[in-house]
Amino acid sequence: MFFLKNLKSLFLLIMTTLTSAPILALDPHSFARIDEAVVQKLYLDIKVDFSRKIISGKAQWTIKKGADATAIHFDTKGLTIQKVTLNEDPTAINFSWGIDDVILGHELIIPLKATTVSVSIYYSTSPDAAACQWLESSQTAGKKLPFLFTQCQAILGRSLYPCQDSPGIRFTYEADVQVPTDMLALMSAENPTQKNATGKYHFRMTNPIPSYLMALAVGDIQFQSLGERTGVYAEPSMLEKSAYEFADMQKMLEAAEKLYGPYRWGKYDVLVLPPSFPFGGMENPRLTFATPTILAGDRSLVSLVSHELAHSWSGNLVTNANWNDFWLNEGFTVYFERRITEALYGKDFADMEAYLGMEDLKETLKDFENTPDATCLKLKLDGKDPDDGMNSIAYEKGYALLLLIEKTIGRDALDAFLRKYFDTHAFQTMNTEQFISYIEQDLFSKFPGAEEKIKLNDWIYKPGLPANCPVIVSEKFIEADREYQKWMDGAPAKNLNTGDWTTQQWLNFIDKLPTVISNERMIELDAAFKFSVSGNAEIADAWFLQSLIHNYSPAYIYMEKFLIEVGRRKFLMPLYKEMIKSAAGKELAMKIYKQARPNYHFVARQSVDEMLGWHEGL
Repeated sequence: MFFLKNLKSLFLLIMTTLTSAPILALDPHSFARIDEAVVQKLYLDIKVDFSRKIISGKAQWTIKKGADATAIHFDTKGLTIQKVTLNEDPTAINFSWGIDDVILGHELIIPLKATTVSVSIYYSTSPDAAACQWLESSQTAGKKLPFLFTQCQAILGRSLYPCQDSPGIRFTYEADVQVPTDMLALMSAENPTQKNATGKYHFRMTNPIPSYLMALAVGDIQFQSLGERTGVYAEPSMLEKSAYEFADMQKMLEAAEKLYGPYRWGKYDVLVLPPSFPFGGMENPRLTFATPTILAGDRSLVSLVSHELAHSWSGNLVTNANWNDFWLNEGFTVYFERRITEALYGKDFADMEAYLGMEDLKETLKDFENTPDATCLKLKLDGKDPDDGMNSIAYEKGYALLLLIEKTIGRDALDAFLRKYFDTHAFQTMNTEQFISYIEQDLFSKFPGAEEKIKLNDWIYKPGLPANCPVIVSEKFIEADREYQKWMDGAPAKNLNTGDWTTQQWLNFIDKLPTVISNERMIELDAAFKFSVSGNAEIADAWFLQSLIHNYSPAYIYMEKFLIEVGRRKFLMPLYKEMIKSAAGKELAMKIYKQARPNYHFVARQSVDEMLGWHEGL
């Protein structure tokens, strides 16, 4: 039974019993028509073919439809559809194609009968499916076997399997996956911990998830337990190092539960991927995908793991209704992440992370000076790739808003509100307007005057940072700044008191380097601290950026190697952006990118291609 307002409006709200959520909204980035028919459960039966770089098989969807529904609409991109059947009848039926859009892909329309409860779509992916990265053995740590991993956020799931590719639509799933017998398959589900002799693996996810949280990885992978409910997967040569780095994961999980309630996904494991993974991490349920660039050797970059773990509440448990509401996922998660790291590593650690986040946000705001609407928390991504909205605005401006709320009403009150928020809306979706209504009724009403002090609408619907943005101070950075000033005043770099510095303090030091600095002083810094050959990717990336700014060419050979090996977009974009500011730099960028591009995931290639004006044949 549906309660419909305006079908053509983006903010159409539909009262429905089709999913676990009480309210679903039409999504501008999906062809799904949820007022007609919506998916509820998926059974995947697929084979992973490394020789042809395709995935093929059957996606059987159990659906719920309205009484008058005559068709169900799916999102696809680059998929070949062999046939479609209804219920358990093997007879193929006719299907049709609808809109074909460069961003959204191709609309698949399947006719329904009055008795239809399931549709089966027999399909195969294309070798260049945007969600899939097929790595040759030479691109892996072990150099013995190829590797496959998927990345479905934001709307790449439709290139992996036919789906209703909207974060506002949730479903449970089971899967049978056939892979080569010398490889292990993993998914965002209940996972095996070792290879079997057949290469066929069965997976089950009993909690409803949105399509972007579907994930698959296949390769030479081993597992090591880290606690009762936590563990790490990695290539054999990376396993020991990964287990050391993530030793505190069980403690993280327990700290998170103390803050905002029980972890509802069973186990929490991390898979360390090859370095071409385009993000720091991806919060796939039960199995976070993580970049090896966080393996610093000193556990100083573990905030990324706490961030992905926090997504088990904000994002995976309560999900943004569509990508215009992305801040509801990420702003909450950054706040939660820093509460976890504060509980485990102290306030100084969390303050350093928050300070660096604010500095990153300020740089992002500069980038959008000519498009200020892009700096609102509530985005307007209709007609655009939602990946365009995945920047520090949602993360750090969202965090700053929650920090302001904490400082206005008190931490205990905000914690109680968030605990109730996650419990009340578990396995449901949330849009910005619903959230505003909820927080006004459930929190601000208890604190007269708080809403006026916070000015929620200014934060959400107006560009930039409001005047009441909290000021973030780090005592550890103040200490580090004293050493920085000594160096600025002429003290030799090797004499600075930096022995116990964390990654965060080094980043703050490097980022503060003056606009004008002699080559001799750059040489001195590099000789003292070995920045160019640092095994810490965060430090190396920050140093390479300064090397480009100051024309410190001795670092370029190391930067080239870094850019060819590492595919994390956070590291790539600033370096390529700085290089193209000059003709010589643009030439260097194109030379490096020609070698590096085959190692990058589609998400990274898409961003760098656009920046460099790259096209095939260059």
